[in-house]
Amino acid sequence: MNANEARLARNTALAVCALVVLRLAAAAWTPLTFDEAYYWMWSKSLAGGYYDHPPMVAIVIRLGTMIAGDTPFGVRLVSILLALPMSWAIYRAAELLFGGQRIAASATILLNVTLMAAVGTLIVTPDAPLLVAASLLLFSLAKVLETGRGAWWLAVGASAGLALLSKYTALFFGPAILIWLAAVPKLRRWFLSPWLYLGGVVAAGLFAPVILWNADHQWVSFIKQMGRARIEDFRPTYIAELIPTQFAFATPLVFILGVMGLYALSRRRAGAMGARVLINTMFWTIVVYFTWHALHARVEANWFAPVYPAFAVAAAVAAIQVQWAPREQRTIDFCRRWAAPVGVVLFALLIVQANTGMLSGYRRDATVRSVGVGWQELADEIEAARVRHGATCVLAPDYGTVGWLAFYLPKGSCVAQQGQRIRWVNMPEPSPAQLSGKLLYVHELEQTMPASLRDNFARVETIAEANRMRGPLVVETYALDLLEGPKGDVLDRSPPPELR
Repeated sequence: MNANEARLARNTALAVCALVVLRLAAAAWTPLTFDEAYYWMWSKSLAGGYYDHPPMVAIVIRLGTMIAGDTPFGVRLVSILLALPMSWAIYRAAELLFGGQRIAASATILLNVTLMAAVGTLIVTPDAPLLVAASLLLFSLAKVLETGRGAWWLAVGASAGLALLSKYTALFFGPAILIWLAAVPKLRRWFLSPWLYLGGVVAAGLFAPVILWNADHQWVSFIKQMGRARIEDFRPTYIAELIPTQFAFATPLVFILGVMGLYALSRRRAGAMGARVLINTMFWTIVVYFTWHALHARVEANWFAPVYPAFAVAAAVAAIQVQWAPREQRTIDFCRRWAAPVGVVLFALLIVQANTGMLSGYRRDATVRSVGVGWQELADEIEAARVRHGATCVLAPDYGTVGWLAFYLPKGSCVAQQGQRIRWVNMPEPSPAQLSGKLLYVHELEQTMPASLRDNFARVETIAEANRMRGPLVVETYALDLLEGPKGDVLDRSPPPELR
């Protein structure tokens, strides 16, 4: 490595570290989302699987809270630090696939300034470890291509296994790899090599705890996640959401570079065949499935997270390696120059808006329901009402409210979701003594109490209403109902819809 290359690598590392520090500062300021609070509860009872996802997100949160405590910063710490191995992996993958550190540095920075990576590592969801695993997988496959050594398939298997422990979407990496091997003539020899199958064994071994957990719980998580879209639910209107949401999550300038890079790779204008096909298969296999899925059900923007490492490499190819016509080159130059600043500014504005609402004039926006601004003050009111009336446990109708209550109420408080008990199957249940006393049921004011719950108590009384505020905006108004004299089992233990 010459002096210029060393300087470029050092500057890239410093830029990534600066972005990580920015996210750490945002993590300390921003209250938890309801999903993060829910996953935090998982982290207190680690298991091989959960109703919604595999266990990696719970492990990530557990590690962070062991270091920094049960605070928003602690919950998010390790997730944000995962950007470091993610960045290393994408840097090396781009360097190996397309030669040269300029393209490697560009891919690394472009990935980090997308909202998918910036917010996706700040807000702890299964997408954070999935992004890292997808980047490590791309690097491992690049090493297979570069070295021709079979042992690298073990690293491929380990990366795929970690991805599977993060989110079921990683199952699509298997077909993507097989299509890549079949499409590149010189790689077809791996179908006859034991190394490919040993890599599969490694991936299956890492994924085994999730399989065993599902086997012990009637395969409920697999059924839930893999039965989302059915052919009879034909609703093509969801297709219209795909491009606008990814335009925002990639940030506009990175999105333009990525699309142009994918076009250039499809036209064979950069890279060797093996590298071109690898980027395309890692991107299009998942995108084609989600496009089909969008014909039947909504596809959430973050579900595209596993394609972003490949997309960032394609964007770097467009920015650095492809020769464009003059008009196209002007677009490329503009996007390359401003992609990072625009990404950082958009991230900062999003954090300011989520915490204050000032950019929308304190009116409602897309962040106001999911980010728990005002929940600490609300929890203090709820706790005061609980103590005043002698309630022994707090109930809520949904997992998000339960998560927020558990996180923001005093440590050790009894909090439970009255229904959907499958979500809490790994966690200790409230004791009979806690459920036999007075109970406090917390729900949004416009939500009526289910008749089955109301009829199960001798006395039901609304004792207070409490607002969750973001500045002058009332986000939600909660009713606090006191329940006394249970006539039967307080918790609804009906099986989940997937098992009915």
